[in-house]
Amino acid sequence: MDPWLHPTCSLRFADRLFIVAGPPAVSPAPFRVQEDSLTAPTILLVDDNPNDVELALDALDACGIREGIAVAPGGTEAVALLRGGIRPDLILLDLKMPNMDGLAVLDAVRSDPRTRMIPVVMLTTSGEERDIADCYRHGATAYVIKPLDFTQFRATVRTITDFWANLNRRPT
Repeated sequence: MDPWLHPTCSLRFADRLFIVAGPPAVSPAPFRVQEDSLTAPTILLVDDNPNDVELALDALDACGIREGIAVAPGGTEAVALLRGGIRPDLILLDLKMPNMDGLAVLDAVRSDPRTRMIPVVMLTTSGEERDIADCYRHGATAYVIKPLDFTQFRATVRTITDFWANLNRRPT
């Protein structure tokens, strides 16, 4: 089995990067709605906490999103994926990470003409006003505080993905 594939929700690591159901340089497909669930979006999830990654993957799965999710366990790995050619439709980005934090990732995304138009939703536990303001100053598209309750977290992920899939329109 290819170490990049994650068909079942048990995480498989390859060079500290992993991807759900696809190669790391997959061409982004537009969001599509099929039978009231989202299928085949391209999402880059960036979070250094394996428990939060597993919760996010479970929440995405509960929303019907099972393919096209690239996961980077830190900012450095996320930027490497983006520089390597992955062009997600949406980036879900944690703020507080070692080595390269979310603000540095935002700076890298917004400074590159190939990635500057990608929506970046901060998905973090920090509710501090300074963190919120800093993220918007660095180019965050949205700032969402992770709920501690899984049911609420799943509903939050559903709201985020529904918005980006069904309501938001991006330039082609």
